[in-house]
Amino acid sequence: MANSLDAAPAARAAPIRLRYKADLLYEVRSDVCDFIFNVQATRTEQQRVVSETLGIAPEQPVHAYTDPATHARYFRLRTRPGALQVSCEAVVDLTHRRAAASSLGEVPISELPASVLPYLYPSRYCESDRLHRFAFAEFGALRQGYERVLVIRDWVRRHVAFLSNSSDGNTSACDTLVTKQGVCRDFAHLMIALCRAVNIPSRFATGIDYGADPALGPPDFHAYVEVYVGGAWYLFDPSGTAIPMGFIRLATGRDAADAAFASIFGSVEWKTPVIEIEAIAGADGVRRIPEHCEDALSTDAGPADA
Repeated sequence: MANSLDAAPAARAAPIRLRYKADLLYEVRSDVCDFIFNVQATRTEQQRVVSETLGIAPEQPVHAYTDPATHARYFRLRTRPGALQVSCEAVVDLTHRRAAASSLGEVPISELPASVLPYLYPSRYCESDRLHRFAFAEFGALRQGYERVLVIRDWVRRHVAFLSNSSDGNTSACDTLVTKQGVCRDFAHLMIALCRAVNIPSRFATGIDYGADPALGPPDFHAYVEVYVGGAWYLFDPSGTAIPMGFIRLATGRDAADAAFASIFGSVEWKTPVIEIEAIAGADGVRRIPEHCEDALSTDAGPADA
């Protein structure tokens, strides 16, 4: 079995430059309402924010902070009754860490960075402890490494049907395993729970669904999975509805509870977010389009960015 020390050096492709815009609209009903937003791209070595604008209407004070562990960028505000519009537009360069799937082994628990350990444990929506016996029966005997994670991803993709409005904020991985239907967050929770059940660190990630089939609706925020193999967090899309090469990381966490694009403390009416995302010409004038590929992809620089 290959391990992280045996993995071939990861190749770095030329940057892909993406522009995205998110417009969020709310009508505040309560006397006071607090919001925590997470709609800005994380800044890492391999995900560089080239430019960014943030608009709040009506204009009001915003308190921003960055999580030192995950690099997620939050801002919070308090507002009174009436309309609230939040708009974020950014240009982001993605320089993917690429590696051959066969070169990436699972990292022994004794060698995992301390920051990765929380992603071995069960969480609110990813009950890996309840799925331990099932997961070992299905995947425990497989050759360990990135390719075992691919088998888990493909199993989830085959056994769960994508169906809009088929789940809610209480739906967990175990629920999805029973109902065999869900949306992107449900696919992600089930894959994460199955990976953790066989001792593979996995985390929930939110981004934007670049390349999604228009038949599924307009662009939206997207939930996907990052799995720690070969010494870095690699990208997986168990729903199969988007293109991982086009994921802009907004937040990561144990599950959806840690990575919401908006948390609201008060009474509001809200409209579906309006999302735009496109590939544009980079600094060299070349427009590179995200595409599906066989290589393992990561926008994580390694343990220091874990």
